[in-house]
Amino acid sequence: MRFATDTGGTFTDLVVEDDDGSITLHKAPTVPSDPVSGVLDALGVAAEARGLSLAELLGRSDSFIHGTTHAINAIITGNAAKTALIVTAGHRDILLFREGGRTEPFNHTIPYPKPYVPRALTFEARERVLADGRVVTPLDEAALVDTLHQIRAAGVEAVAVALLWSTLHPAHELRIGALIEQHLPGMPYTLSHSVNATLREFRRASSAAIDASLKPLMTRYLGGLTRRLADAGFSGKVMVLTSAGGMVEASEVAAAPIRVINSGPSMAPVAGSHYAEREGGWRTAIVADTGGTTYDISLVSNGRIPMTRDLWIGQPYRGHLAGYPSVDVKSVGAGGGSIARVDSAGLLHVGPESAGSTPGPACYARGGARPTVTDACVALGYVDPDFFLGGKMKLDGLAACRAIAEGVAGPLGVGIEAAAWSILDLATENMVQAIQELTVNQGIDPAEAVLIGGGGAAGLNSVFIARRLGCKRLLIPETGAAMSAAGAMMSDIATEFAATAYSSTAAFDAARVNAALDRLGEQCRAFADRAGLPAAVEYIAEARYEGQAWDIDVPLPGSRFVEASDVDAFRAAFDAMHEQIFTIRDDASAVELVGLRARVRCRARGDGAFRLRAEAGAGQAAASRPVYFDGFGSLDTPVLRWDAIPADRDFAGPALIESPFTTVVIDPPARFRRSSDGALLIEA
Repeated sequence: MRFATDTGGTFTDLVVEDDDGSITLHKAPTVPSDPVSGVLDALGVAAEARGLSLAELLGRSDSFIHGTTHAINAIITGNAAKTALIVTAGHRDILLFREGGRTEPFNHTIPYPKPYVPRALTFEARERVLADGRVVTPLDEAALVDTLHQIRAAGVEAVAVALLWSTLHPAHELRIGALIEQHLPGMPYTLSHSVNATLREFRRASSAAIDASLKPLMTRYLGGLTRRLADAGFSGKVMVLTSAGGMVEASEVAAAPIRVINSGPSMAPVAGSHYAEREGGWRTAIVADTGGTTYDISLVSNGRIPMTRDLWIGQPYRGHLAGYPSVDVKSVGAGGGSIARVDSAGLLHVGPESAGSTPGPACYARGGARPTVTDACVALGYVDPDFFLGGKMKLDGLAACRAIAEGVAGPLGVGIEAAAWSILDLATENMVQAIQELTVNQGIDPAEAVLIGGGGAAGLNSVFIARRLGCKRLLIPETGAAMSAAGAMMSDIATEFAATAYSSTAAFDAARVNAALDRLGEQCRAFADRAGLPAAVEYIAEARYEGQAWDIDVPLPGSRFVEASDVDAFRAAFDAMHEQIFTIRDDASAVELVGLRARVRCRARGDGAFRLRAEAGAGQAAASRPVYFDGFGSLDTPVLRWDAIPADRDFAGPALIESPFTTVVIDPPARFRRSSDGALLIEA
């Protein structure tokens, strides 16, 4: 038995997989002040559903997979550790100057972003190593020891080190690490060459600073999670999801916590890729995960999970650049808990502020009084207050209507149903705009893709989103209500290693590049040995045309450059990738290889069916209820239980399709059917 959890802003999702490959879904409210408590609550719900004690359930499992937003929340809220940064003398302003780029270059009302580590906590080390390895200025160890004493006096909790050219020649960074251990025993520290082996100083320094600042927090959090699970009866492995779409053991995360910044959202594309292939073999899938706080979207093309090295915490260029490889997910502040308000000019706004799980939407009856998207769906008749979470959590429909009347309907001078529809309609438009920006920027027509809806709130408006996009096909998997947790269960034990290795096709240095590839291969083999599983390794080159400022990723055909034909194959692969991204190629320019990366994956899951197990009573048919549809008014709408719908038969809207974890709204123009694998396929 295996468990996979995803801690969201509103609910903690849990997927339990039995030895026969069947799975069950469970949810519990997230506890923002103590996320582990929410995880244990979800496990308690699963134990109760099986007639077991929590200890009995945990005793049957050998693997616990955890996705968490704890790291990114700490950065956003400013609760990461107080961190110092040590840089090469003369380069104290690396984090302040950044590397250029502005989203609104002529908007001078926006203040210049503050560095992640303030200048007052940035210290200089007297040393200088050139790119060719020559030591111009030896490391002044006596001065550095004085600096470490200043760092201790400043009450610093972690230290980051980012020296020039350390990715090629790390000796000085390694020596500083040894001095930190000697003079600041127990102080967590990060060396930039070990956490992000890129040539770009700002990215490397930013990665090191963020990673160091998370070490005290994540060590405590993961240690507490492991200890509390053990105390509750769990004796298996605790795995943590990474931003790169895989998982590693909790002990490895504590050593480099930057890798889990985008932990939870990175799993929805993994699940989306699986379902796109299983349900229709679609070439392009728009994967949308609707939570209580955010709407996360990504594009999966030809089964390939999109990756980026431009992971920003906050707005691009204004926030902080993690600089660590991550699944490419775009998030907007639109979800079930998004709060609706009318401004002084009489304009309606929905989000990005969210009610979260505490106090939650007004209908939760936990003290929330402001109208949300969930309240609007209750008022429209989409959500049954008596069947929320399968009846385990009763909603207050009158409170939802009262909040909408006071917060939106009254100020706009309209009825409650019209106000509720306006809230949902505007939330839908925000989601559509986010998808259009993502697809248009990559030259993709949404009409040619399948939209895959995940998250507990996905079914409420995915039909409306698909229709506005012109997307003819909408897929909602049977595990869609816990899309990220399902993706976690499907994910591999995986990580990525990087190395700097410059060469050019004009005079290719095969010995240097092969030496770097060999080092990466050794790291991958060591990782696979720790996992105790067979591994698949993919090598990627970071390359550019001569004179270009930015590089692109090019998968390498092999693991070494032996013949001249290997260089030619690399050159051809780069030209093709550049043409695919930018529609042009430059056959006259040399291609520069500036870095190498190796992704290693160990398959953790077998070939089981991964099908949702029918719960007792889940297939009982419901009757109908009045539901409001724009342009149609209130219609008496059939309510169907998901498991009761016959497979491979076409049905026409309107209809509400309910499961214990979600409701799918089918308006009158739409048609739907349930596949033999349990997913809903909808023509909007």
